[in-house]
This record gives sequence, C-alpha cells and structure tokens, in this order.
Amino acid sequence: MKKTALIMAGGRGERFWPRSRKSCPKQFLSLTNDGKTMIQLTVERILPLVNMEDIYISTNRDYRPLVREQLPDIPEENILCEPIGRNTAPCIGLGAVHIARKQEDALMMVLPSDHLIKYTSMFVSTLEAACRVAEAGENLVTLGITPDYPETGYGYIRFRPGASMDSSAYEVDCFVEKPNLEKAQEYLASEQYLWNSGMFVWKVSTVLSNLEKYMPETYSGLRTIQAAIGTGEEDAVLEREFAKLPSVSIDYGIMEKARNIYVIPGTFGWDDVGSWLAVERINKTNEEGNVVNGNVITVNTKNTTIQGTEKLIAAVGLRNLVIVDTDDAILICAKESAGEIKKVLENLRVCNRNEYI
Repeated sequence: MKKTALIMAGGRGERFWPRSRKSCPKQFLSLTNDGKTMIQLTVERILPLVNMEDIYISTNRDYRPLVREQLPDIPEENILCEPIGRNTAPCIGLGAVHIARKQEDALMMVLPSDHLIKYTSMFVSTLEAACRVAEAGENLVTLGITPDYPETGYGYIRFRPGASMDSSAYEVDCFVEKPNLEKAQEYLASEQYLWNSGMFVWKVSTVLSNLEKYMPETYSGLRTIQAAIGTGEEDAVLEREFAKLPSVSIDYGIMEKARNIYVIPGTFGWDDVGSWLAVERINKTNEEGNVVNGNVITVNTKNTTIQGTEKLIAAVGLRNLVIVDTDDAILICAKESAGEIKKVLENLRVCNRNEYI
C-alpha cells in the first residue's frame, strides 16, 4: 500500500521566544549543530519510507514561503494552508481528503514538524511496524514513548500489556491528561504507561470513517472542501468551510472514543523540544553543565544555557538560567520558570508591542 505522510507545521512555538517568532516559528529554526531546521530534519528522516511527492505539509498561509524555501522539493499542491487554526482533528482531516483525492487508499503517517529524533534507524523501524499494523485492518496506531522519568508536561497512554496484535503493538486502554508529579511517578512505576508523542499511522479510509462516525460535522465540511479541490472555487470553499469546523484535537475527537487503537512503544531518542530546557537535552553540555552557542564567555557559571549571536555575552557567577540573545530582545529566565515564557508574549500583546511577538 502506498505510504504518505502529513507533517503538521502550523504552530508558533511561543515557549522558544525570542528566537521563535510569529514570522518564523520554532519548526523553521535550526536547534542542532548540523544547521538543518526542525522541519527539514522531520522530512529527511522519513524519506526511507515515503517519496517526496507523497509528503504533505499542513501549515498556514503566512508560512508557505518558509516551507517553499526550506523544502523546495515538496510539490506546491502538497503544501496545505489552513485559513485559520482549528486544532489537530481538522488539520489531519484536511490532509486526509487531499491524499484521498490522489489515492484510492493509502497509509497515512501524521508527524509533528518540531520533534527531534536521536536514533533515526530505530524510528524508521518503529514506523514500519506501525504501517504493518495499520494496513492489517481498520486500526488506528499511535507511537508512544517509553518514559524514563516522571514527566508532568506530557499526556500519557495506558496500554494493556497482555493484549498485543503482534510482538510490537499493544491495545490502548485509555489516554490520560498531563499528570501532577505524584501521578507521573505512579505511571512510571507501573510500567503500563507511555508518553503520548502525537504521532499516528492509519489508512486514509480508516481515519475518514472515524471522522464520519465521531465528528460528523467536521467530516461533512471536509467532504465539501474535498469536492472543490482543483477547481476555481477551492480557495473560497476552504476559507468558508474550514472556519466552520469545531476546534478539536484528534485525541479528544477520535482517539479517546474509537476502537481498534494500538500503540507501539518507541525508544528512538524522542524529544518534543517543548521549551528552551530541551537545548541541554539535545546538545552536549560542557564540564560545567553549560550549553553555549555564539560569542560567549562564562566565569563560574554552571548549568546554564546561553544562546547568543555576534554580540559578546559574558556570564559571571550564574546558575540554572536560560539566556537567549536576538537582535531586538534578550531573554533571561530561571530554568524552573521556562514554562512561563508564554506569559511574556501575553504581556506584549496586552501592551500592543506586537513588533516583539
């Protein structure tokens, strides 16, 4: 069966401010030493499985030029620009109807554009296993990440250890929201929970039939959009109908309700790069526990991430900070408060200082 992929690239990456901006969010930035952007790495790692002409990018109109610049080999018609953000269920549904228009049926991988994978070959093998399970029936397959610490910032998937389709895929018992620390510790100790990675594999026909069953309003709007693809009315119909779709996540809209849901545990060095704290996980620290980039001098400074440019940054006697310098803004943040960076943008909006957003 033909393999296709939908890469979701519409997010704004606000927790990576001030490097990530509305005009160039996180997925279009390079956060690794190889100089490749996150979306470029996402496409590159799936090429052993999916041809370039079968990769679709879901983004918004503002980012179409960035997609064209960074992924010039993606066909123009495969860049799907949402007129308004409507969460992951409509996003995935829009990708599904575009793929269905070209293929009678196909396997569809759904991947975020802003995750990093350390062990690409293991990741590809996991995706291959997911494809086999998805192709074997009307199955919805998700990739779970084997947890190695009690993370409170991720949703979790509880699986049934004794209920496996084959040697790799387990039946999903339930999806659970982000836990507090005590609950996360319980999940880790039980060995029956995985981190919810937000990566999926299914047949296009399977996800569309589940949309029809569990989200009929969304399904109807998507079919109207599909009928207009390739016509002179396509843009107008997309503008009108997509805005009507309820803003619902795929987890809530389908995965928490459907049957035949399987999860494959992954141990391929996954990181969702959710905040500046990820920089020290994906880059080597020096002997003082620092991660520095740019024109930086440190004196008696430990466990600090410093991202600079040409301007000299001298850090003296610092502990557990994140410092990010750009042309027009500097972030100085305690690591323990990295999750509150979005509040800076909230204040900027209130003050109408949109030039910094």
